[in-house]
Amino acid sequence: MSRGGGRGFTRVRTARGRTAQSQRWLERQLNDPYVKRAKAEGYRSRAAYKLIELDEKFGFLKSAKRVIDLGIAPGGWTQVVRKQLPKAAVVGIDLLPVDPIEGATIFQMDFMDDAAPERLIEALGGAPDLILSDMAANTVGHPQTDALRTMGLVETALDFAIQTLAPGGAFVGKVFAGGADSQLVAEMKRNFATVKHAKPPASRKGSVEWFVVAQGFKGRAAAPEAPAGE
Repeated sequence: MSRGGGRGFTRVRTARGRTAQSQRWLERQLNDPYVKRAKAEGYRSRAAYKLIELDEKFGFLKSAKRVIDLGIAPGGWTQVVRKQLPKAAVVGIDLLPVDPIEGATIFQMDFMDDAAPERLIEALGGAPDLILSDMAANTVGHPQTDALRTMGLVETALDFAIQTLAPGGAFVGKVFAGGADSQLVAEMKRNFATVKHAKPPASRKGSVEWFVVAQGFKGRAAAPEAPAGE
């Protein structure tokens, strides 16, 4: 490694077998202030600060007692929840293995598995008042396809939230550039008091990710009633 390219910038020397893409990624990691801060403060990933910054803006963590973290790996978001809400029950799920986090129950399984919702609620011990989803589909390199695949996960997570959240609860989900589509936003507005999109400072400028924050769940009676006579 060498210093160069500006004050305090760490430049990675080329190495046999290392692609230009991997070299750029390594340089970006080494020079990312959020990566350095995460290491210093004991968080598993820089993503922890996305949740911290979203909460600073919207305040959805302060009253949560039961939390579900969808797409928990590597565990940064749950670490934030445990730090800020040490008495809250927290359950997470991911396809990838996740090292244990004290005070959290973690399942290594597919959230799309039919058995997943029941297992999450059973482990939580009651209705969640906050559901977090940092899930994103594996990218295939085609932006439109990638966005659609991730949106499918967001739709499933939202449906899960509508079916299980306690009244007054909140849902925070990752979407791609442009935010949630109009139909999904309409569904959120039917079921939540407020729906906002945000891109926290910790989300890299070049990233296409945004987050949707829906607060004030109205309860499962929020579905519109049929007009009289029908």
